[in-house]
Amino acid sequence: MDAAKSVTPGAVSHILANPSPSDAAGAPELVVQVVDLKPLGGTSRFSFIASDGKGKIKAMLPAKFAAEVRSGNLQNLGLIRILDYTCNSVPNNEKALIITKCEVASQALDAEIKSEAKKEEEPTIVLKPKDEGVESKPPNAPPVVLKPKQEVKSASQIVNEQRGNAAPAARLAMTRRVHPLISLNPYQGNWVIKVRVTNKGNLRTYKNARGEGCVFNVELTDEDGTQIQATMFNEAAKKFYSMFELGKVYYVSKGSLRIANKQFKTVQNDYEMTLNENAVVEEAEGETFIPQVQFNFVKIDQLGSYVNGRELIDVVGVVQSVSPTLSVRRKFDNETIPKRDIVVADDSGKTVSVSLWNDLATTTGQELLDMVDSSPIIAIKSLRVSDFQGVSLSTVGKSTLLVNPDLPEAQNLKLWYDSEGKGTSMAPIGADMGAARAGGLRSMYSDRVFLSHITSDPNMGQEKPVFFSLNAIISHIKPDQNMWYRACKTCNKKVTEAVEGGYWCEGCNKNDAQCSLRYIMVIKVSDPTGEAWVSVFNEHAEKIIGCSADELDRIRREEGEDSYILKLKEATWVPHLFRVSVAQHEYMNERRQRITVRTEAPVDYAAESKYLLEEIAKLTAC
Repeated sequence: MDAAKSVTPGAVSHILANPSPSDAAGAPELVVQVVDLKPLGGTSRFSFIASDGKGKIKAMLPAKFAAEVRSGNLQNLGLIRILDYTCNSVPNNEKALIITKCEVASQALDAEIKSEAKKEEEPTIVLKPKDEGVESKPPNAPPVVLKPKQEVKSASQIVNEQRGNAAPAARLAMTRRVHPLISLNPYQGNWVIKVRVTNKGNLRTYKNARGEGCVFNVELTDEDGTQIQATMFNEAAKKFYSMFELGKVYYVSKGSLRIANKQFKTVQNDYEMTLNENAVVEEAEGETFIPQVQFNFVKIDQLGSYVNGRELIDVVGVVQSVSPTLSVRRKFDNETIPKRDIVVADDSGKTVSVSLWNDLATTTGQELLDMVDSSPIIAIKSLRVSDFQGVSLSTVGKSTLLVNPDLPEAQNLKLWYDSEGKGTSMAPIGADMGAARAGGLRSMYSDRVFLSHITSDPNMGQEKPVFFSLNAIISHIKPDQNMWYRACKTCNKKVTEAVEGGYWCEGCNKNDAQCSLRYIMVIKVSDPTGEAWVSVFNEHAEKIIGCSADELDRIRREEGEDSYILKLKEATWVPHLFRVSVAQHEYMNERRQRITVRTEAPVDYAAESKYLLEEIAKLTAC
């Protein structure tokens, strides 16, 4: 085989014997074949099996190398030259090779390399000679005349002098190898990371059965864009709170890792870090880097499962519209902050409203307003998903927004929009769907359950909302409930009567002479297995009642209570298809289950019959 298209014999054995090389420059040349190359779910990284023709090991490519894979420069069965790496121990006594630096050695070969040579015939890996100031002697060279011995400092003396003169952070970098965050796991021993503080929480106090204490956390990001959340309690929190400064770079060591609690994690990492008072944190003075932003995009039509959850999500979309800046008064401190709403769409055929706050509203938002006619592509990291207007998104303090980013997902979306998306009619994600339509939050026929499936489990929806479809009849609507609220005609938020007359809107920070009424009601629904109370908001309530809240109020005032009650009764004993969310909320210091209608549609009997026939076919096939 051509030497340029060959692996290094014994490369895997060398890696296992030297799991963390201290000197990359003096490491041997390690060329391995990439076998079974595949993307890691939900990340921009790729995993593969590194093979030297005889030995194999599970491996992961660096994040920056993903572009080489997507461009086709590196394919399955290709060869790479490993320049720097870390070999970690993982559960079940296995090893995982984390490649931190490499280069393509050859395009894809025709087949996997398999060595049939006997072990004793394998060439020995020869280390690259280090430059010690002495040249190697050619075979026929004349005798070398040695000069009188001069006083020469040993390598260890030089290194010790350098360490003594270096700053603490530099000493830390010189004495121990810096590890990428992706290479860390709970089973690892000593490690040092170089990270930037990209988000810093407040120092909070808590009280539990074990006493009182304080806690704070930071989000740390390395040069590859990998993030991890580090938490400090009590003495460690007091020690490091003033030390960690937003935006600065630090060397961190002597921390511990554990599996991340999904309920509280704020970054995309399977692990979270804990730093106690013995941890070492030193500022990397004079060093700076801008971490590569790593995205984990969620399609707009899949946002439903994230509603009101703790997990923050990322989206990429085409800007459809941009609103002017509004001033919103914050409740807890009465401070006025700027807000701007934009509407974005993606190739799922759905749109969603995104609320930009503070600087993103005034600076980036204005930039988007100026270029909205050109339909720019934006990528936003760290968005909160709420149930306002069905489903909507909102930025938080650490949100990042990129305009026309150089990302494969953005480029693909641009191509789709220019070719077909521009002429496609796209509906808001919270809008009504026909019974037989797929898309949106989900089809009315996916996750179909009976009411008893929900009501029999009072703890359902504790961690985050869960979604189901129902075929149920409205059996009762309470006529004496507060069925609506006074809303601002501009933003639909609740208004209050002003002392000087009119209605005051906190959202728009203005007083209007008029307001509108919007439904917020509960109805009882029933099916063959039971009944339950469900919450319904304005858009869906209007379709159920058959008129707006303003019209129903007029009927009650002008035509009397009997006409009002008759209008409600006309809406009962009518079958509907519902898409509902199930979540937990607190009422009177008691946790209760809340079922909320997210989408409503009349029963399409042809589609319903087809669905039932398909379900019967599944049963008979078993």
